[in-house]
Amino acid sequence: MVRSKHSQTNGRRTSAARRGRHATVSPSVRRRSTGVTKGLRVAPSNGARSESEGIVDTGSEPQNPRNVASTRGGSGSQVTANGWRGLLDKVRYLFLGHSLRYLAGMICAMLCLIVLVLPSPYVIETPGPTQDVLGKVHGKEVISVGDVDSHATTGKLLMLTVNTQGAPGGSHNLGVQTLIAWIAPAQYAIPTEAIFPVGQTRDQYMKISAIQMSNSQKSATAAALDYAKERGIDGADTAKVSVHIGDIGGSSAGMMYALGVLTKLTPEDETGGKTIAGTGTIDKKGEVGEIGGIQLKMLAAKRDGATYFLAPAANCNEVVGHVPSGLRVVKVSTLDEAYRSLEAIGNGRDADLPYCTATRPGVDQRQN
Repeated sequence: MVRSKHSQTNGRRTSAARRGRHATVSPSVRRRSTGVTKGLRVAPSNGARSESEGIVDTGSEPQNPRNVASTRGGSGSQVTANGWRGLLDKVRYLFLGHSLRYLAGMICAMLCLIVLVLPSPYVIETPGPTQDVLGKVHGKEVISVGDVDSHATTGKLLMLTVNTQGAPGGSHNLGVQTLIAWIAPAQYAIPTEAIFPVGQTRDQYMKISAIQMSNSQKSATAAALDYAKERGIDGADTAKVSVHIGDIGGSSAGMMYALGVLTKLTPEDETGGKTIAGTGTIDKKGEVGEIGGIQLKMLAAKRDGATYFLAPAANCNEVVGHVPSGLRVVKVSTLDEAYRSLEAIGNGRDADLPYCTATRPGVDQRQN
């Protein structure tokens, strides 16, 4: 048996020599026997490669990448080129191997993703904080009445605000934020130019809002004192009223300021211990005017514990169908209506107070 093996090996060497003196047998070429193989010995002739005899488990050991490349006659650059060709083939298949409808869908999806991460031309409004005009801000009374006796109350009169995100000069809202605002019930996405005139800076907007707030406080004080004089409330002729609210701007709190002044001038507790919210502009004649964001303000009122909401009659179309559960909305057009409604609520006689109805053509429904 030994002699036979040598004769077979010599025959292979002679055959290899005939094919060429420089022929090399790859280490990956093995003769399998009983689970292991022996390396083939090739006589080193003129620089020919040789391999010593050894035992290799060809069934479990991976081939060396260098040997694979060498055996196939390729190089590293060729392998890289093949990788790029494969990538190009996939791209060709993506665009040429599908229908136009599929490609159109892919392009639309890509464009949608891009839009979601780009700044959007919308501002986002959400329910803002509330403030009790009968309370304090930073330790200072919101409404102080001097030179007369000021009367305390057990309830609250909440003025309301709306938060605006994406104002000029600040951070822009992304498309995905705008999309969420369109879907979420407590957020509104509004075109920026609908809130901020084109070209208006943040500083200009803040300055205008501060002026509106100051004018609103003056109008509310004048209307409240005139109304108090008409009703014969003591101290109305000599009272000195000042309002301090902090960094809140706008004119929509005028009506609540006027009610706060009247409540502090009178000995009665008009609130009856209840939390009553409201909004609306007011002029010196006591006329209550329309405001913006009333649906968000109703949400803020409900969130902060209000059970009654005084709304301008001019806003009733926006109120109907959007009143939060548990909130009673009373419509008012003048300071007199607002004050009488406040007294009725405090005394528990609110059943007959006017509510909002929609006045749009073809629509006739109650507020809630």
